[in-house]
Amino acid sequence: MPRPHTPAAVTSWSVARGVLVGAAEALPGISGGTVALVTGVYETAVTGAGHTLTAVRLLATGRDRAAARAAARAELRRVRWSVVVPLLLGMVPGLLVTVRFVAPLLDEHPAPLYALFLGMTAAALVVPVRMAGPRWSAPEVAGAVAVAAVVFLLVGLPPQHLTPSYPVVLVAAAVAACALALPGTSGSFLLLTFGLYQPTLAALNERDWAYVAVFVAGIALGLGAFVKALQWLLEHRRRGTLVLLSGVMAGALRALWPWQDDDRGLLAPDGQVGLAAALGVVGAAVVLGLVAAERRARRRRAAAP
Repeated sequence: MPRPHTPAAVTSWSVARGVLVGAAEALPGISGGTVALVTGVYETAVTGAGHTLTAVRLLATGRDRAAARAAARAELRRVRWSVVVPLLLGMVPGLLVTVRFVAPLLDEHPAPLYALFLGMTAAALVVPVRMAGPRWSAPEVAGAVAVAAVVFLLVGLPPQHLTPSYPVVLVAAAVAACALALPGTSGSFLLLTFGLYQPTLAALNERDWAYVAVFVAGIALGLGAFVKALQWLLEHRRRGTLVLLSGVMAGALRALWPWQDDDRGLLAPDGQVGLAAALGVVGAAVVLGLVAAERRARRRRAAAP
């Protein structure tokens, strides 16, 4: 007889997923959205954020306060808080621990670690492809390929060196927030492109709260402008959205190629090739294992009384 999932088990798994998402967002090239997809929480997170933003808007703009509060409560009841709250609680320590201890390793061992991430992200492509469903039409394939080509070119743009003034930080954080919500794209990678990755890490490690406050405000603005559109697409154009997200993830693999020059030009494998290949296989195996575990968990939840 299937073993039912207890609330404590569900909460623990949601916290663990949050840790993984937060850790991914701290690393350039790794997408928290991809991790959310692999662990089965992506749509829950996006739709939950959309309902929360709608509730905030209703409270801020409603002329009839009683009606606005009632409508806002109705929106908030549509959020799966049993998943979202533990997820958020896990993201914070995942992000901070990775910023402190894991991110510096990329400077010391870039090729093997990026190979690990490349294997993980490539294997994660099976998730949106399966979610979109079988028998893609020719226009769907063409759309995914076109999106992949555009993203491939964008992630190959050389890094810039912007001055980290507060207006620049606000706009850059808003753009990075859009990447945070998209599987395959990395907010940290965009910050690296803007030349703001290291200043942001330094602000977190040195507790520069003014910088952090501006950065968080930018994240909030970016998510507010983007998440509602993404929520609508997932609810009303789910298959087409997943097809295009598959293209985004495929094109973004370029950012994870382990051998690149300082301007992100692709180079032939050179040094630590064996270790990089082995870690790529390990990364793919870990993700496929997570995908299989999530599918088994869903089946158990569906079979539980």
